[in-house]
Amino acid sequence: MKQLTIEAFKGMLNNALTHIKAREDEFSKLDAVIGDGDHGQAIVTAFSVVVKGSEKGTEFKSMLNDMGFGVMLETSGSTSTLLGAFFLGMSDSASGSELDAEGVKKMFAGGLANVQKQTKAQPGDKTMMDALVPAVEAMQACASDDIKEILTAGANAALEGAKKTVDMKANFGRARNYGERSIGYADSGATSWSCMLASFAEAL
Repeated sequence: MKQLTIEAFKGMLNNALTHIKAREDEFSKLDAVIGDGDHGQAIVTAFSVVVKGSEKGTEFKSMLNDMGFGVMLETSGSTSTLLGAFFLGMSDSASGSELDAEGVKKMFAGGLANVQKQTKAQPGDKTMMDALVPAVEAMQACASDDIKEILTAGANAALEGAKKTVDMKANFGRARNYGERSIGYADSGATSWSCMLASFAEAL
């Protein structure tokens, strides 16, 4: 795939929502280990608003902007803030109604850059950044001009990153209070974000 159309991108979003809904209980159970146990519900709610915000979109910049602002205005909590920042960052780096490989890489890099303004978490801290950072880095490093291959490289890196959080001690947010007890379980945010990124690639 050489060009990512608006319709294909909407298909990516819908596929992500389907998979996130299917795994809602799993995400909440992971969150219950070192958190409030509400991450599944939070990400389903937030991502449903994201998808709704995309429905009328006809070009990337304004559609991503609507998605980002929509989720921040309609839902609250860190999940919405980070998803909103991701799509608003994408909006800053995308334009037109079709993106080539470079355009897709730039869009995802913009998403990550804006998330990094919202959180000080780094890979290794046992957060969603353990999925998102390696995913975007892998996309940038992918030499292919085939968009499915670029997103698949990102998806594989995200899934690998989420898997690595099992052995990590939480260093961030309320979860860090659990110290060693956080080891042995994957991070709920890294798991849900890797699900989203894998769903994007699968949809193409």
